[in-house]
Amino acid sequence: MTFSLTAGPADLGALATPLLVVALPSGASLDAALASLDGTLNGAMSRSLDRRDFRGGRDETLHLVGGTAGPSRILLIGLGKATDRSAALRRAGAVAARQAGRMGTGSLAFYAGALSANETEALGVGLATGAWDYLDTKTPPPEDERRAPLTGAQILGADADGIASGSAIAEGHGLARTLSMMPGNLCTPDFLADTARDIAKRHGLAITVLGRTEMEALGMGSLLCVAQGTPEDPKLIALEYCGGVKDAAPVVLVGKGLCFDSGGISIKPAQGMEWMKFDMCGAAGVLGAMEAIARLGLEVNVVGLVGSTTNMPSGTAFKPGDVVKSMSGKFIEIINTDAEGRLVLADVLSYANRYKPAAVVDAATLTGACVIALGHTATGVMGNDPALVQELLGAGTRAGEPGWELPMWDEYKDLIKSDVADIKNSGGRPAGTITAALFLAEFAEEYPWVHLDVAGTAYTESDLGTVPRGPTGVPVGTFVEFVRGRAG
Repeated sequence: MTFSLTAGPADLGALATPLLVVALPSGASLDAALASLDGTLNGAMSRSLDRRDFRGGRDETLHLVGGTAGPSRILLIGLGKATDRSAALRRAGAVAARQAGRMGTGSLAFYAGALSANETEALGVGLATGAWDYLDTKTPPPEDERRAPLTGAQILGADADGIASGSAIAEGHGLARTLSMMPGNLCTPDFLADTARDIAKRHGLAITVLGRTEMEALGMGSLLCVAQGTPEDPKLIALEYCGGVKDAAPVVLVGKGLCFDSGGISIKPAQGMEWMKFDMCGAAGVLGAMEAIARLGLEVNVVGLVGSTTNMPSGTAFKPGDVVKSMSGKFIEIINTDAEGRLVLADVLSYANRYKPAAVVDAATLTGACVIALGHTATGVMGNDPALVQELLGAGTRAGEPGWELPMWDEYKDLIKSDVADIKNSGGRPAGTITAALFLAEFAEEYPWVHLDVAGTAYTESDLGTVPRGPTGVPVGTFVEFVRGRAG
């Protein structure tokens, strides 16, 4: 999607566009530019406000037909009573773009008065979010039934810096959502590695890709046990972005990349198992964030790590009761093969030690317990450094990806004590999200670390209004805001 800007409000009534979107908060009145537009519409906007046909509520929309010249259609969209205008514009942009896609306008112009850089960026991200669609595995409809996708947006009153940064972040979101939406037979560990190579080539990043043989040499028995049941070669992917001071300790972003999770021997129920192609949303988030960070040119060193495989039942698959040795040297008892994401992340977190990181943040669709605890609204946030936890919570708020901290008290550790190993990979249903994080903490002892459980926020099984069923792009925004906060 391409963005253009117009510094001033221009003459809205004479603006040649197939769709003019006008964003208004609750109780708003028409400014001078809108009053002029209203005149060309014979007062249709003011009458709609006076009769309260349109009240400016969040996500509220009202369609008006344009005149013989100027905008062909006008879409009024409500911002609600939001105190955070950037967040309201991000949401309104997504809703407007989806409406434009249904109408097939191809392009639009968006007016919300004068916009700051932050507001412009948020609006750009929202428009791109609403315009995104995954059509790669669908047969196109007949020519006469096709509607033009939204490919261009003119943002009136925009800030140029906000346009550039919004476009960069939108590209990262789009990449993450596309990877997440791809079927598991297409988005394989090899495909993720090839995607990372493409990012590295286009932006001049260093890249390392390890396969089964290289991981065996490093003693990654925790990650590799998950890969025992599949003929696909597992991958550990490392992307290095060097935008900061040479040799300065990097920020490390880690993503769980289970391209499909059947549960293994502890197999999942058949109903809904197809959604387990989304078990690589953490990895998609890392790759999307690295794309955005490179486009933004942030002055900070960042390493993106992805551990990727598939979890399948077979005659060679790992099984409950097995004990494996991790890269750290710790022995792990396997209680449940469906608690596999933490086994993958354990060795990736150990691998992160070689970068002597300033901070490590991992993201994973790790536990169904997090969905029960926080629903689909908030990401679970836990870590070993209180200041870093607060930093991530702030980053998530700025990105429109709110998180909530859960406790990691020592009392919970009793649930993952093993009779035959140093630790077991599941403590059962009680405090399932917390015990999963405590398991990961055993492999992140040498640096400040935060874990994001995005099981309830990285994808949605229902239409949210701003995004359809499928991937949301979480945690790309949180990653980018966190890294941006460390830049310079």
